[in-house]
Amino acid sequence: MNTFDGIPAGASGFYADLEQNNNRDWWLEHKARYETLVREPLAALLAELEPRFGPAKIFRPNRDIRFSQDKSPYKTAQGAVASFQEGVGYYVQLSAGGLLVGAGCHSISPAQLARFRNSVDATGTGESLEKIVHRLTDAGFTVEGERLKTVPRGFPREHPRAELLKYKSLSAGRELGEPGWLSTPGAAEEVGRLWEQLRPLVEWMGRHASP
Repeated sequence: MNTFDGIPAGASGFYADLEQNNNRDWWLEHKARYETLVREPLAALLAELEPRFGPAKIFRPNRDIRFSQDKSPYKTAQGAVASFQEGVGYYVQLSAGGLLVGAGCHSISPAQLARFRNSVDATGTGESLEKIVHRLTDAGFTVEGERLKTVPRGFPREHPRAELLKYKSLSAGRELGEPGWLSTPGAAEEVGRLWEQLRPLVEWMGRHASP
């Protein structure tokens, strides 16, 4: 595995170009740019962070277009996840807009969702999650996820954590753009620092919305 030296400045430019040329011929002609500017640096970053945050997986660059009206063959962002456990973990993404860092639980089965809602409903665990969410928003993270428009059935509309009960998945992230440290070895420390801020959310979801 290569030593991590930073995410090259050309990574965002690669995706800006891909957005304008999302076809197989262009991709094959520029695949070496993808490997050098995106995949290899990202793999090195994840390898450096793996001892602290768990084994990582880089997503495929190809889109699944079988059931989509949009037949563009390639994703315009490269995502990767470091797993805390199945379905719960830390996320990083490169795109034309630069770097995005996040964490949480992006997909929840019906059984997981029931456990999640019961834990939000319970005073101790629910208040704990509420504090975590407030700390993250105060730190500049955006808390998001699939949400119902109303409080789910079985819970009072006036529930003190009504907004959290509406979530069907829950994560937090921050779009960082292209900070000066991104192209330096210090990017690993910066991403690790942000993931540490997100660790309480990951661990809460791991305990209370686990498979």
